[in-house]
Amino acid sequence: MTDRRRFLAGATGGLLALAAPSLLRAQEAAPTRRNVSSFRTHEWQDHFDSLGKGIIISDTTTKVLQHWTTDGEMRIYPTSVPLTDELTKRGYTEVIEKRMNPSWAPTPSMRERNPEWPPVIAGGDPANPLGTRALYLSWQYYRIHGTQDTRKIGRRSSNGCIGLYNEHIEEVYDRTPVGTQVKLI
Repeated sequence: MTDRRRFLAGATGGLLALAAPSLLRAQEAAPTRRNVSSFRTHEWQDHFDSLGKGIIISDTTTKVLQHWTTDGEMRIYPTSVPLTDELTKRGYTEVIEKRMNPSWAPTPSMRERNPEWPPVIAGGDPANPLGTRALYLSWQYYRIHGTQDTRKIGRRSSNGCIGLYNEHIEEVYDRTPVGTQVKLI
């Protein structure tokens, strides 16, 4: 014969399972490995001999840009990266020019793929894919720039450039002199 306490304990446990089945599932689930960081940082010394005028390392795999100033201060920014490996250029370059509210013109290969694109979009136009600032690299057509489309950050979404949120490129722009060393990995 079942006593009253056992009956109530069993009924309460059953009611709890009906009221909160997720509690039971959560207790049954295997331990979850937490992803504290989805990227790894790099040491500039592994890539350059000196800080010089500053260093930018853009990791196209983890979609992160690290920026060091001449005094060694480092900041990290999420980026967008090229859509494909064919569009991705890797190696050493440097900042050769800086522009506020740059105009944008598609490259010849972009025009070939997308003939409907306009020949030029003026700086400051919300449709301009370069955002509010651009760092021009020694490689033709390659830039580190802002973007109006914040959905692109953290994704493979560009035609070759490295994109940042506008507020981030403005910060990098202000801290980056012409001649800053850059490496895309």
